[in-house]
Amino acid sequence: MSENLLIILGPTASGKTKLAVALADELNGEIISADSRQVFKDMDIGTGKDLNEYQLNGKTIPYHLINIREAGEKYHVNAFKEDFYTAFSEISDRNKLPILCGGTGMYIHSILQNHEYTAIPVNEILRNEIQAFTKEQLQEKLNSYLEKLRLHADYSSSKRLIRAIEIADYLTHNELVQVVRPTINPILIGLQSDVETRRERIINRLNERLKTGLIEEVESLLAKGIDKEMLTFYGLEYKFITSYLTNEMDYATLKERLGTAICQFAKRQMTFFRKMEKDGVKIKWLNADENVIQLKEIVIDHLQH
Repeated sequence: MSENLLIILGPTASGKTKLAVALADELNGEIISADSRQVFKDMDIGTGKDLNEYQLNGKTIPYHLINIREAGEKYHVNAFKEDFYTAFSEISDRNKLPILCGGTGMYIHSILQNHEYTAIPVNEILRNEIQAFTKEQLQEKLNSYLEKLRLHADYSSSKRLIRAIEIADYLTHNELVQVVRPTINPILIGLQSDVETRRERIINRLNERLKTGLIEEVESLLAKGIDKEMLTFYGLEYKFITSYLTNEMDYATLKERLGTAICQFAKRQMTFFRKMEKDGVKIKWLNADENVIQLKEIVIDHLQH
């Protein structure tokens, strides 16, 4: 195959890791996680690391970007890019196939775009100044910068306008150093189900995680001194269970609301992947409900043609 990166993507609970592991075993590959939360230690059940799935045919499939940060730290897209390219180069140098696997669309898209602007830091002072601006005021503010500094700009939402202003302001006072990256020639495989099947998979997986220590995991993080706001930042499971542990909701309400929220999150993931396609990214979609062996064979056949 001429491609030097295989990407397995899809919404939560679609079976990405199982397929990636099966393909890594078949294709002499190593897996790079594209998950914004699996980087953190001691956050195993809520982030769905499922490290037992990396055991196949009596061996452990190597994985990267899992358990590389302490719980309580922050991680962002530019840190992911740096870590990704390090892992990608190391795996390629061993003549193995890097397989990027995960559901954090922004991380995956950042590699496909290789957008140098992700390295530009957040400017909290500037953000506080313009946070209350209307969309029209933000557009006016952005247009006050030199045209060459706003060619990248997306005017579609206030959030994107604020980031565009932040970038234009940074470039007014700083030179952006171009980083030479390895050439990526990827092939993308997506896993999807119909909405009802996806919901059933999500609810079943949530119930299993609740039975196997998800609440205790969040209790342990709180006991280590990680504050509630940071746990909320880490995502739905940690946010809702923290609310449950602080008596803001009962167990039945927790299960109902968390299940609904994860289903909504999966829908947003699919929306992001569809937007990637509109931006010109080609994704071959497969039925997540197929047997993993069948899926593996379909992918291998696809790679050979």
